[in-house]
Amino acid sequence: MPVAPASPPEVLVEGLTKRYGDLKAVDGISFSIAKGEIFGLVGPNGAGKTTTLEILEGLRPCDAGTLTVAGVDVRRDAKALRQLIGVQLQATALFERLTVLETLEVFGALYERSLPGTDLLKMVHLEEKEDEWTEKLSGGQRQRLAVALALVNDPRVVFLDEPTTGLDPQARRSLWEVIADLRRTGKTILLTTHYMEEAERLCDRVAIMDHGKILGLDTPRKLVLGLGQRNAVEFTASGDTGRFSGLPGVEDVQVEDGHVILYTSQLEATVGAVFQRAQTDGAGVEGLRIRGASLEDVFIQLTGRRIRE
Repeated sequence: MPVAPASPPEVLVEGLTKRYGDLKAVDGISFSIAKGEIFGLVGPNGAGKTTTLEILEGLRPCDAGTLTVAGVDVRRDAKALRQLIGVQLQATALFERLTVLETLEVFGALYERSLPGTDLLKMVHLEEKEDEWTEKLSGGQRQRLAVALALVNDPRVVFLDEPTTGLDPQARRSLWEVIADLRRTGKTILLTTHYMEEAERLCDRVAIMDHGKILGLDTPRKLVLGLGQRNAVEFTASGDTGRFSGLPGVEDVQVEDGHVILYTSQLEATVGAVFQRAQTDGAGVEGLRIRGASLEDVFIQLTGRRIRE
C-alpha cells in the first residue's frame, strides 16, 4: 500500500541570513513548521528572533535565504502574504478613543475578508470589554486585544512577538490560555519569547537562538531529556564559589555573579556536601532550591550563561 506523502510545511526557512554592516543578526538559520504547530524561537534579547519574524512577515528584506509561508514565497510576493498571516508586534499602537469592538472593525476593513469582532473578543476572553475605550484597558487586556487583531483576517499563520513581555504573572498566564486555545483552531503559530517556562508550556517545538544562530531545535521535552537524568541544586554563595566544584555527584557547574547551579545525579550526596563545604569554609549559602532540569538549563548548557530578561 503506498504511503501518502507528508504535507508540505506551513513555514519553511532555509539559510536565512541578515546582516547589518559587520553584524550578522541572523546567521544562516533553517527550520520548518508544520500546519497547526506552535513553534517557538527562544532566546535572549538580541538573539535575532524579532529580525527573523519581521523578515518572514515581509516587513524587512533579508540578504539570503529561501522563505515560504502559507505556500507564498515571502521574497517575491509580500502582498499576497499579508492576506494569509496575522501579526502581533512587541508594541501595538491603538486608537485610544475607539472602543475595543470598533478597533477590530477598523482593522478588519483593511482585509479582503475578516472575522466578526464579537467572535474574536470571545476567543481572547474580552467580550465584556467590547464597548470600553482602548485607553482604559490594562496591559494584559491590551495584549489580548493585540492577539485578536492578529486574528482579524482569519490567517493561516500567526506571528506572536514576545506576546507576554512586561505583563504581571496573572496576565501572562491569562494570555497563555488564549494562545493554547488557538491550537484547537488549527492555526500555525510562530512565537518568540525569552521566557523559558512560556516556551515549555506552549510550544510543540522550540529553536533556541543566540547571536543569530540556532543552537538546538526539538520538542521541549526532548531537549531537556538530552541533559540526562539530572537535578539542579541552585543557590547564591559568597566568596569563592569555585569551592563547590568537585562535590559528590556533581556533573556540571555553572557560576555567574555568585549564583551557583550544580547539576547532579546524586541529589542527597550533593546537597549534604554543599552545606558541609559551606560550614567548613565559613561561607553563607542562601536561597537553596532543588528542581528538575528545565529548558533554561538547556540554554545554559548551549551558551554557558543564564538567559536574562
